[in-house]
Parts: sequence; C-alpha cells; structure tokens
Amino acid sequence: MTATTRIDPGDGRTRCEWCLSHPLLVAYHDADWGVPARDDRLLFEHLSLGGAQAGLSWLTILKRREGYRDLFAGFDPEKVARFDETRIERLLLDERIIRNRAKVRSAVNNAARILEVREEHGSFDRFLWSFVGGAPRRNRWKSDGEIPAVTPEAEALSGELKSRGFSFVGPTIVYAFMQAAGLVNDHIVGCFRHGEV
Repeated sequence: MTATTRIDPGDGRTRCEWCLSHPLLVAYHDADWGVPARDDRLLFEHLSLGGAQAGLSWLTILKRREGYRDLFAGFDPEKVARFDETRIERLLLDERIIRNRAKVRSAVNNAARILEVREEHGSFDRFLWSFVGGAPRRNRWKSDGEIPAVTPEAEALSGELKSRGFSFVGPTIVYAFMQAAGLVNDHIVGCFRHGEV
C-alpha cells in the first residue's frame, strides 16, 4: 500500500485514494475507470462527460450521468448529431445535466465529428485506439504524484481531434478521457483494479 491508496473499511480492498470520498466515486472506480472501451457510444459518453467536467468535480458529473444518458439518446452519435437548436434549448432547461451552452453544443458538434471519423476510419474506436498502438498503456505508478496531467499521446490525440473540429478536447481533458476509457491504465499499482483492467 502506498500513500495514495487506502484500504476501504467497507470491504477491505485497497483502492486509489481519489475515489474514497463518495460511494458513486467508488462504484465508478471499481466498474468503469480504466476499463478498455471499444464501443463508439461508450467512447462518445466518456468524451462528452469529460468535456462537461471542465472546471467541475468528477462527482458533480457522476451525479448527472444518468441524466446525460437519457437526454443525449444513450450517447448514440447519429441521434445526437441531429439535435437542432430547439432540442439544445430544451436541454439547457433540464437540471439533470450541466446547463452550459458551450458544453451542450460541444457534445452535439462532437457527435457529428464522430460520424465523419467513422466514415474515414470505419469506427471511432479504431481511430482512437491507434494513438496507443491498439492496446492499453499499462502504467505502474506508485503514487498519484507520478501520474502526469498530459502525455505526448494525449497531446497528439488532442491536436488531431481539434484539427477535425472537435471541441472541449484540450490535452488535459483528452488525457482524463484516455484514463476513463482505458486507453491507459492509471490505477496505482497497489490498487486491486490495477491488475484487473
């Protein structure tokens, strides 16, 4: 056990310490974070929620995750790309999501960009995973202090996404997306999930 993992008294497992302040964070850490995502809808969800988080806590977003799934058509990029101004205005009135106009527009825009990537590469999944050679990068961090906020791969992916017209895809957001979607495994080595994902 390191300074950045802790044994959860609820079940005795050692986890990354960042998740232990709230049950929703623990559940997300244990079931989702770092699990390699290959489904375009799930990848779109991770990207959209990562953009929505900008300037906010991850817990704030997790509390609204089901609202996002409901209001953004299960993160089906084909459906979201067709959202018009009337639909966007309705979304901005719904308290189940972050009612930030730029972030909502970004999700709609990014859905359309995903469709363009699919047209060129066959899937959003194939395009994204090419930035890590098709397999998760398995890091072996011993403490949170070792985990970078940005990597060269995140910078490259961010630059490519921006060049294709995606928004809310700066390098820091993209690296958090890569962690969430399992393109990289940034569980601390003492965490029980490190070896599982």
